[in-house]
Amino acid sequence: MTSKIHALADKIMAGFRLQRGDDFSLFFDTPLEELSAEAGRLQKHFCGQHVDLCTIINGRSGRCSENCKYCAQAACHHTGIDEYPFLPQEEIIANARANQEAGVNRFAIVTSGRALGGAEFDQAIATYEKMRDTLTIDLCASHGIISREQFRRLRAAGVTSYHHNIETSRRYFPQICTSHTYEDRIKTIKIAQEEGLCVCSGGIIGMGETWEDRLDMAISLAELHITSIPINALMPIKGTGLENQPRLTPEEIMRTIAIFRFINPEANIRLAAGRKLLPENGAAAFTQGASASITGNMLTTSGTTIKEDLAMLDKLGLSNA
Repeated sequence: MTSKIHALADKIMAGFRLQRGDDFSLFFDTPLEELSAEAGRLQKHFCGQHVDLCTIINGRSGRCSENCKYCAQAACHHTGIDEYPFLPQEEIIANARANQEAGVNRFAIVTSGRALGGAEFDQAIATYEKMRDTLTIDLCASHGIISREQFRRLRAAGVTSYHHNIETSRRYFPQICTSHTYEDRIKTIKIAQEEGLCVCSGGIIGMGETWEDRLDMAISLAELHITSIPINALMPIKGTGLENQPRLTPEEIMRTIAIFRFINPEANIRLAAGRKLLPENGAAAFTQGASASITGNMLTTSGTTIKEDLAMLDKLGLSNA
């Protein structure tokens, strides 16, 4: 007899899409092993054997004016991280070239602060132009709440994707940040899309939110037609507002990945920070809903290496080619 979750997966593969207001209780009534297996079936149907790998470089670090409770780079927190202005072009391009030669699909410059502007934004544009002209790796950017004109300049410089997380649900966002609003983030995403950029947007789980908040985040991303969704599991950092938050269990993370796959079946569900909380660095996730990952090092917490990830994918019968 076909189970309810198997039938729902079949329905989704046939074109049905879950929407706000639907009954999501099945996601919590279904044993994790079965839910993850069906998420894997959806992943294989929509994403095949391909796993998208991206890397990031921390192009400007620390001294951020915003008060996001999770962030080591907020000036209101005292975490002892390195602080520096926008990196020299040569250093960024050398990093991008090394990642390209290692077999990564895309490369992003990420900068701290509410928005990158002025001379440093001009430096970023010049760097993207140089990478566009000399490299083949896809270029992504993450520079905060920027203007429409800045998005136009990024696209003209060769950037194809913009990363801007919504972080959590609309309801819970004010518990995490008060120096800007959830709506500020939504508006930025929509402008990026209007200017022809793909958007990579997800959030962080394990910040004290409820399962309803996670569902709301997944549905909001579906409503925004987001095609790349990074799921970060909070790695509490000493000195931040969430330093004492308990770490998530592997079971919670895997159930979240499966739910996001059901609600966003065609998107790349991307493992990000917190992979080390999963057994074997998340190997099982790549066959149970996750079709992408950040590789190399995260911004302020250690990640995994490109070589290790490529070997893992090969062992699983997957590829980033």
